[in-house]
Amino acid sequence: MEPRLVGPGPYRATRLWNEIIELFRSGMPLRKHRCRFKSYERCFKASEAVDWLHELLGCNQNFGPEVTRSQTVKLLKKFLKNHVIEDIKGRWGKEDFQDDGHLYRFPPSSPLKPYPKKPSCTKEVIKFPDWNEPMSGASQEHILVKSVTMNSEMWYKRHSIAIGEVPAGKFMYRRELTQANIEEIWKSMTLTRLQKTLGLDSLEEVLDTKLVNAKHIVQNVYSVNKQGIVILEDKSKELPHWILSAMKCLANWPSCSDLKQPTYSGFERDVFKTIADYFGQMKEPLLTFHLFDVFVSVLGLLQKHSKVIEALQISCLLLPPENRKKLQLLVRMMARISFNKDLPPLSESVTTRTLMVQAFSRCILCSKDEIDLDELLAAKLVSFLMDNYQEILNIPSSLKASVEEHVVHLQRVQIKYPGADTDATFPAPSFCHQISTDEFESQRANGSQEPLVALLEEIAMNKEISVKDKKKKLKQFQKSYPEVYRVRFPTPEAEAVLFPEKNKQKPPILMWALKKPFQPFHRTRSFRM
Repeated sequence: MEPRLVGPGPYRATRLWNEIIELFRSGMPLRKHRCRFKSYERCFKASEAVDWLHELLGCNQNFGPEVTRSQTVKLLKKFLKNHVIEDIKGRWGKEDFQDDGHLYRFPPSSPLKPYPKKPSCTKEVIKFPDWNEPMSGASQEHILVKSVTMNSEMWYKRHSIAIGEVPAGKFMYRRELTQANIEEIWKSMTLTRLQKTLGLDSLEEVLDTKLVNAKHIVQNVYSVNKQGIVILEDKSKELPHWILSAMKCLANWPSCSDLKQPTYSGFERDVFKTIADYFGQMKEPLLTFHLFDVFVSVLGLLQKHSKVIEALQISCLLLPPENRKKLQLLVRMMARISFNKDLPPLSESVTTRTLMVQAFSRCILCSKDEIDLDELLAAKLVSFLMDNYQEILNIPSSLKASVEEHVVHLQRVQIKYPGADTDATFPAPSFCHQISTDEFESQRANGSQEPLVALLEEIAMNKEISVKDKKKKLKQFQKSYPEVYRVRFPTPEAEAVLFPEKNKQKPPILMWALKKPFQPFHRTRSFRM
């Protein structure tokens, strides 16, 4: 069984877990071993399992060569806890796995993780400003108008004012959007863009959209300082001053302005341990438990650099502001430490970059479920964050421009023409939801015919083209789309209404108009000279 790239989508962590188990069970070499004067068939040593699985994970494009041996040991601990493997006496669960010569084997059945039941796809209703609700004390100049699709006849009526066929309309003003309206628009368009970037049919299986706080998105976008760091309204949620000082000390080493006391040998390691201990005691990771599946899905896009950058930018907007600020400060410190050649080594066994990933990956991303591959996935995500943090933790400019343009459109002055109580506006974005096959076929048929019907109506009702050109266009349309044409003109009489015949009578012959009346031939007499 060859390893394959598991792309973004629902239950990606579960799919990766099951794939690694299947690869491990099918590829791990099994042979006869002796232990305490007794032979055991089809088993393997713990160290052999670590060697083989570590090589497998390093060659797997879902994880990569950054997987360490210690992470592989932790994964095998989870395998033993969840009965993916057992010792030669059949014990598992409470036993501890060590990188040694202890013997293990596979149980008879394959304990693959079951996929969660697919939730019913229900469309979430996002509340937008209700244009139909009457405004108290609204004057005639502030009438709210409905939002519908403009057909060809309405288009002609609206634009015919340019040639003087319709009198000028009256200016109408929309209701001013409240802060709550703007927040809901941000939420809707942000989730829609995230769904499109991830290439998913629905976000329901990777994210509970009801837990997304619209206020957090708006604050993360607009309440920032010159460096792009979030400004918190509640100062009690800020990082403690002593932690900020420690982070600045290592990030700016050796030129640290906050450092007033003399240092000693190993001082930088103690400072780093203080920072790691503070972030390691958090009850929930910075990327929050309910966003775990979203960020795991984003990891499936790592082959497409621009896509994963955009997806991470949008996903990080969903974080609580205090989490986003801590993430910004922490990842920036990690990147600076990793590339600081003047900073003494913080560990004797691993490189500074590897130490950063090992120390902080779990406080950035982890799952509630202990059988997930959260440590391997978090290490891959944190490595990518460190390399691209300046882009990822910025505001997605295209999304911001789209939302602001939509808000401006809703607040724009409208024109109401006599006899028209509708207005053509952009439809508010909504979430995709699953529909039945019959409904899909019906929508596809209707959706493709509606523009054709509008086009045919526009040709038929256009008074600016000549009769000859109109007949020519109608004949071309009938040849290309006979069914649509037949619905509009079921009989020749229906088509003839467009071209009323004119009474053509031949005028009588006016005899008096002839220069000379008809005369018979008369032979003339010739004269001889």
